[in-house]
Amino acid sequence: MIERVANSGARLVVRGMAGLAVVLLAASPVMAADCAKMRPINIGVAVTPPNVVHTPPYVAKELGYFAKYCVEPNIVQFEGGQGAAALAAVAQGQTLTALDPASIAQGLKAKQVWSMAPRAPQDYFVTEEIKTPADLKGKRLSAAGGVGAFNWRVGRDILRSAGLTVNDARFISQGTEGRLPGLLAGQLDGVLLHPEDVFIAEQKKPGAHALVSLTTQLPNLSFNTYGAAEVMIARDRDLIRDTVAAMIEANRTIYRERDKVIPIMVAATQKPRDAVEYAYDQMVKACIWAVNTGFNRQRTEWSIQYAIDNGDIDAGKHPTYDDIVDSKLAEEALAAAGGPAKINNCTE
Repeated sequence: MIERVANSGARLVVRGMAGLAVVLLAASPVMAADCAKMRPINIGVAVTPPNVVHTPPYVAKELGYFAKYCVEPNIVQFEGGQGAAALAAVAQGQTLTALDPASIAQGLKAKQVWSMAPRAPQDYFVTEEIKTPADLKGKRLSAAGGVGAFNWRVGRDILRSAGLTVNDARFISQGTEGRLPGLLAGQLDGVLLHPEDVFIAEQKKPGAHALVSLTTQLPNLSFNTYGAAEVMIARDRDLIRDTVAAMIEANRTIYRERDKVIPIMVAATQKPRDAVEYAYDQMVKACIWAVNTGFNRQRTEWSIQYAIDNGDIDAGKHPTYDDIVDSKLAEEALAAAGGPAKINNCTE
């Protein structure tokens, strides 16, 4: 089952897995271990439905990597990414999900354990008349996931690059599912889009274009990094290690076996195959997914300073790399997955 969690944390909606069941028939899972007992764990996904970049847990599940490590995943979709519901689930020691440095610096007793996608793959997509960040003044910009979520923060930062503030534009609060439809329907003038949605937007809204590519504009930004509460790490260290090891193996399969993983990504994202294939090719080329721990000390430290500069972390609470990352646990998971690897030019 996949749970869809509203940002308030108050409502759960169960989604069926019929699409992925079809994929399962065609996939060739790895050999499952002889498990005395399957170990359950909640694994968060930052968007509902997931974007292509968020699909490694689905790949790991459908191709049997979790089963290989005697892990029974419950994939939980958090509306709005790292919002209140996701942070509450982490704080309660219930879930392994995406955590940024700011959440930990603000007092969440947790650590990052694996950077699933070290680099951000999105473009800030705008309507035809917007040529520069200064043209965003007075425009309607996406606040998908709410104020403080990633779409809002990127929009804020682009405004700042032109000497503008959040008060110089109109931020439209919406669910993450509304990002692309909002642009296509003329309800939004600027929105952060993942590659598969960029592909669709370019087809359906002539003249719309990328104003900023995060891959090149913010190449050092640490994008999607999984973390867990310190209490959960202490209680379930081996389980977290094996869960991450399964997803490391899934990421490597993503790079190596395109035809095997594309159907799983299509079913999980509910996006057209040609859009998914475009996103996949773009992200493989840019080394978006990790092939190892995904951690890079300089990237994490840059992201911490970036959050301080933007007011997301109090400068007086400047955390260190070791305050944020449990590098020992990450290395244990990497060892369980067979040790370091290099695929094409991807090494993180």
